[in-house]
Amino acid sequence: MERSLETQVSQAVDAWLAWLPRWEPATHRGRVAPCRRCFGSPILSAAGLGADVPHGVQHGLSTRMKSIVDHAVTTYTALNLPMLQAELDQQAARNRARSYRPSEGLPPEFDGLPLDPDPVPGSPFLFTIAGLAQEADKGVPDLPPLSDEAKAALRQEVGLADDYANMVGREVCTVLLHHRLRIQAAVTEYVEPQIAAMLEELSRSLDAPFDPGDAST
Repeated sequence: MERSLETQVSQAVDAWLAWLPRWEPATHRGRVAPCRRCFGSPILSAAGLGADVPHGVQHGLSTRMKSIVDHAVTTYTALNLPMLQAELDQQAARNRARSYRPSEGLPPEFDGLPLDPDPVPGSPFLFTIAGLAQEADKGVPDLPPLSDEAKAALRQEVGLADDYANMVGREVCTVLLHHRLRIQAAVTEYVEPQIAAMLEELSRSLDAPFDPGDAST
């Protein structure tokens, strides 16, 4: 039996809450470009995760909610949009033919993030994961071309799928409003103390830049 949307959202929030105690602040250099999945996300707004919450914390929740929307759209497409479904089936078969698929099967906390870190000026990479994946794609044949009529019909079905995704997304946001208190309580318990500790350490380093160990004396 298909679980209700309320149940799916509740279980996804439960999974995020179970993961959150293992979250630690990133120590590597931050990215310049914002995450397209999280930046300005109405889902994160509904959950009460504002810009002051670290991106890693946001991403773990937004990705779980996106998977709920994606699953609903997949079911809707299979039942109502035959041309789009055929195109997706062909794309799936093409993906299975790829010998290297580094972006598949990632935990929700890493799904959708760039495969490689931002390059450091003057220090080029010998290779990148994204580059290796592109090399593997070269051996996979392209999808067959579509006629103009088929393209027009496919665009119409894609529009219907987008409309349905937006509808489900709004419902997810409505359900998330009921989970805001426990989401924010978890951030207060597990995230804010770590951020406060980082700021305290930074303050000590700035006060004693030559010998941080002397800051306590």
